[in-house]
Amino acid sequence: MSSSTTNQHILSPGSICGKLTAFLERQTKRDIEPDLDIFAAGLVSSLFALELVVHIESTFDVAIGGPDLRLDNFRTVDRMTELVLRLRGESDD
Repeated sequence: MSSSTTNQHILSPGSICGKLTAFLERQTKRDIEPDLDIFAAGLVSSLFALELVVHIESTFDVAIGGPDLRLDNFRTVDRMTELVLRLRGESDD
């Protein structure tokens, strides 16, 4: 198993976006643009939304809870990328 140091390396926004896009495309069998609202497009169900949260937590070593469990944080790959960066303490804010 990898060490915690490996999990804590800094990820670029492009790397996070790429991993999220690949996961969504694999699951939905559709091309996903970073600014596509996956809920409005009907690509995900509420059950898949839970799977998406678990995937983000395990892939990026973050915990999503409370106010971060808002639908708006998961509408687009761009928003999910921003969430991951913020939770990892790597955002530009």
